[in-house]
Amino acid sequence: MKAIYPGTFDPITYGHLNILEKASRMFDEVILGVADYTAKQNYFSLEERYQLCLQATKHLPNVSVITFSGLVVDFAQAQECKIMIRGMSAVSDFEYELSLALTNIKLRPDIETVFLVPSLRYMYLSSSMIRQLAELGADLKDFVPPMVAMALADRSKGN
Repeated sequence: MKAIYPGTFDPITYGHLNILEKASRMFDEVILGVADYTAKQNYFSLEERYQLCLQATKHLPNVSVITFSGLVVDFAQAQECKIMIRGMSAVSDFEYELSLALTNIKLRPDIETVFLVPSLRYMYLSSSMIRQLAELGADLKDFVPPMVAMALADRSKGN
């Protein structure tokens, strides 16, 4: 069975990777879908996010990374996926994630959302928190893979 794990991954964190590793044990194939359009101002370009995700997931043989535009349910259907993975790291995520899942069911009733919770050590991580820490010069080794930390350091220096 194949599943997708969509998101902006701006940047990908150890929390995202923890969810992805769990999903890769549950499903034969997992597609990490890196979204082009978001309502947010992206820190990294689509190509940069794609490359960072590709590097961060190379240890997972049944995971592929694909960029997409448009509705995630259309992307899922195009990839012939009936399962969408969503990570839920805090109680505050529940209402937002539930509204997304219900909207997606309305758009494509044949695609199910599966919620996965990261391990406790990653429960508090968010990409926006990581970006703020990077801008303030924090050591990111416990939060993101080394290549992501390097890209964040370069970006925060204005490179």
